[in-house]
Order: sequence, then C-alpha cells, then structure tokens
Amino acid sequence: MMNKNTVYKRLYKDYSKKYLNKIIISAFFSILVAGSTSAIAWLLDPAIKKIFIQKDQSLLFLIPLMIILAFTTKGLSLYYAKATMIGVGESIKKKLQYDMVNTLIATDTQIIDKKHSGKFISNLTYDVTHITNLLSHAILTLFKDSLTLIGLLFVMFFQNWKLALISIIMIPLASISAKTLGKRVSKVTTEAQEKSGFLTTYLVELFKNHKLIKIFQKEKYEKERADKHLTTLKEKNQKIHTVFVRLSPIMEVFTGIMIAILIFYSGKLIALGELSINNFFSFLAAMMLAYQPVRALSTLNMVLSQGISAGSRILPIIDQKNNITNAQNAKSIQIKNSEIKFIDVNFSYNKGEKQTLNSVNLKIEGRKMTSLVGLSGSGKSTILNLIPRFYDSISGDITIDNQSIYKVTIESLRKEISMVSQETTLFDDTIKNNIKYANPEASDEEIHNVAKLSFCEEFIDELPEKFETLIGENGVRLSGGEKQRLSIARAMLKKSSIILLDEATSSLDSETEEKIQNALNILTKNRTTIVIAHRLSTILNSDKIFVVENGEIIASGKHEDLLKDSMQYKNFYEKQIKKK
Repeated sequence: MMNKNTVYKRLYKDYSKKYLNKIIISAFFSILVAGSTSAIAWLLDPAIKKIFIQKDQSLLFLIPLMIILAFTTKGLSLYYAKATMIGVGESIKKKLQYDMVNTLIATDTQIIDKKHSGKFISNLTYDVTHITNLLSHAILTLFKDSLTLIGLLFVMFFQNWKLALISIIMIPLASISAKTLGKRVSKVTTEAQEKSGFLTTYLVELFKNHKLIKIFQKEKYEKERADKHLTTLKEKNQKIHTVFVRLSPIMEVFTGIMIAILIFYSGKLIALGELSINNFFSFLAAMMLAYQPVRALSTLNMVLSQGISAGSRILPIIDQKNNITNAQNAKSIQIKNSEIKFIDVNFSYNKGEKQTLNSVNLKIEGRKMTSLVGLSGSGKSTILNLIPRFYDSISGDITIDNQSIYKVTIESLRKEISMVSQETTLFDDTIKNNIKYANPEASDEEIHNVAKLSFCEEFIDELPEKFETLIGENGVRLSGGEKQRLSIARAMLKKSSIILLDEATSSLDSETEEKIQNALNILTKNRTTIVIAHRLSTILNSDKIFVVENGEIIASGKHEDLLKDSMQYKNFYEKQIKKK
C-alpha cells in the first residue's frame, strides 16, 4: 500500500495541480468570508458601546447597515467559494473515474480475469467520492475555516488577550481527539469499501442469474444472502458515522466548559474594571462564531484519513501495468496466406500451477478451416486465446506467415482477427450500433449487407424499429440464435483474415444451427478459420482436425483418417452419433 506522502504528491500532481487557479479564486473568497465573519463580531463592540451604553443616535443606522453588508458579503463569498470548489471536485472526480475506466479497458485479459468486478465498481464510486472530498471539501475547509478562525482570534485578542489565551486551549484539545478518531475512520472505511464491493458483485449476479433463482425456487435463500450483505455493510457504515458523531459531544463539552470559565473569569475582570460589557459581548460573539470553524477543522483529519486511504487503493489500479505489450521495434503484421504455426508452445494461467499447454506444435493452413476437438479443459480455448495475445505463452513461439506474433504490434495483429464464441457479447444499444461496433466507418449499405448474409434480416424486419431497435443489456430481448447471428454479422463487417470460432453453434436447435452454420460458411470462406466445436456438422467440414488432450496435440488429420488412426477421436465421434 502507498504511504501517505506518496498519495498526497500523486493526487496533487495528477489531479489538483491543473485547477490551481480555481483553488486560488476559492481561497480569495475564503478571505472575504473570514473578514466579514470577523467584522460581524467586532461590530458588536461599537454597537453596544455607542448605541446602548452611550445612547449615541448618530450610529443607529450606520452600524446595522454595516452588519447587513458584512452578512451579505459573507453569504455571497461563501457561495462563490463553495461553487468554485464543487466544480473542481466534480472535474477531479470525472478524471479519476475516467482514468480507472481507461485502465480497465486497456488492461490485459489475463489480469481482468483475476479482478473482482464488484470491488472495482465500489472503487469507482465509493473511493472516488472520498478522494473528491479530500481534494475539494477538505481544501475549502482548510482555507475558509482556518482564515475565519484566525480573524476571530484577532478580534478576541483585540478585545481581551487574557480571555483569548484561555479560549484557544480548546483548539488543540479538539484536534487531538479528532486525530485519534481519524485513525479509526481510516480502518473502518477500508472495511466498508470491501463490503460495498461484495454487495455490488452480488447485485450483478442477481440480475444475471434471475431465471436460475426462480427455477430453483431460491428466493428465500437469496433474500437471506442479501440481508447478510446489507447488514454487514450497514454495520461498517454505522461505525464510520458513529466515529464522526463521537466528536459532537466532545466538542459540546469543551465548549460548555470554556463558556463557563470565560463567564466566571469575565465577571472577575468586569468587577476589577479591566473589561467592559461591550468588549465582553464582542469577545463572546467572536468565540461563538469560532465554534463552527474549530468543529470543521477538527473533523478535517478524518476526511483526510478517508481520502488518503481511498487514494492508496485507487492509485495502484490506475498504475496497473500490462504484461502483454509491444516488443521494441515491433512492426505491423503483413498478411499473405495467414498461415498459423505453434512452435513448442507452453502455457500456464498462473505461476506454479500445472501447465495448460505442453510443447504444442501445430500448423494451421492459411485460408482453410481447422478444428480443435477434445474434452472440456483439454486446452482448446487456450490455443485460441493465445493467437490474438489475450494471453502470452511461457515459452515457444506462434507465427502468422512466418512472423512471430510477439514481434508485431498488438493492434495490427488483432485487426486481422475476428472471434465468434458461444457466449455472445452485445451492448445495451441498437442493433445497428452492435453490428457497426466492428467498423465505425461502415456505411448503412454495408451494415444491411452483412445483416442479410448472416440471416439477421429475418428477425430485424419483424422488429418495430428495425435496425434502430434497442436490444437491452447483453441482448436480453433477443433469442440465443438471434444474438449469435448478430455476432457473425459483426465479424463479417470487420473483414479480417483470421476467424476464431469458439463453440459458436453450441446449445442451439437444429433449425437455428443450420442458419448459423450457413452464415458461418459465408463468414469463413477463403479465410483462415479455427473452430472449437462439439457438433459434428462443423467438424466434418474441416480441412484438418487436431485432437487435444491434457494440453497436448495427440492426433491430427481429416475426419476419415482420424476415425481409423485415433481412438480418442473415434470415441468422441461415437458419442456425437449417440447424441443424435
């Protein structure tokens, strides 16, 4: 975890520094707030002395007018100071959230797979709010209330320095209490953030698994789980608020004691003739007005603790470095036949774990269809994921047209690859924009053409808004087959050289599968295609089939040859026959 000084420096350099001019403007208005507040307390002295004691009518209108002017100046200055810092705070908040989202988008797949989505969302909302409070609210409080307190102390010393010395004892006592409580706040805030992340993840799962909950009649069970999550979070948040409110009775006790002491001592001074009534009331007004800035400054340490704690969690996320990067002097890939080779490739998802791939050697011929078959967990999907560099191999090399994928730019490599998988990914947007995602520059004619070729027009024409129809989160308003066809249309629009199909026709009825298979035939024509499939229809059309078992290639050839030469493939084939 980052230390406090590092967090302060980073937050200033990366987020606050560019708004320094606005912070200075806010500081100027804070000076006006401090000056006008002090003026209000000071004006009570001549008001009581001249108007009430000496009964001088010459100042009867002037002093009230000056008091009105002081309150007006204070109100307007306070507004502009707060409004300026609110703008600064919201700008910083946006920048922090953008940096986090940008990091999420740019981060390697292998890193994302290990991330806790709910925790990230909690960081994006919960922690960012605390940092914003630190960089806007805390700065304003520091300026406004420090200057106001200094101004009021000046008035208090001007009226009677002995009473002023007694009064300032309260300030360090309150600060010590706040500092002690601030350490507790930092710890509890971290715990609350973690619980908030778990709750967010749980809510995402509720949306995703709603049908599952219904079919297994787990409503009561999930309500109990929800209650546990919410209760835990409530308890953590309650602790935070309790720590904050704990300061109130402390401050009230300090204030009560100080007022009692001051009244007692003031009575003595008045009796001795060392203090006048007008001086006392002006002093008392200044002291009472000082109560608010002292209270605000005493809680400042807790706000700082929350902000620093949040910063120590967020900044490492923003600083996340990718392991998969371009090699030095990497060049754009040059595609001719898009022939792919795996040369002694080894791979493991985590260090120290069993390897998923062991010395894999295979040649995928360009502009032809190759299938990978094998049991679940055999390494088929891993092979696919290594080609676009979602992951990098431990050792060995992967080449496309004799160019190592590790020596070409990632951008140019992925530009040549399209992927259609069983788990179709769509956005909560229109059908048109979901297809267009592959090529933002595509014309309406091109979009309509790929929709026709992928048999999407059949269901699009039946929709009220046609291509402008919103499909809901992850295409919830579409069937599995319709979503799959949209995914194929999107891949068609990209016009890439290499097509990766990960169980693209799995879990579909025969009629839908036939349509999708026809669409896939159009998509993959004259393109290097690698297929992971559990259905015979796809396997039989392959120019070459590789049998994968325990991370190794144990057999390869055409369908007919493998039936003769590979017992594993023959068993796989026979199981498929029985299913039919």
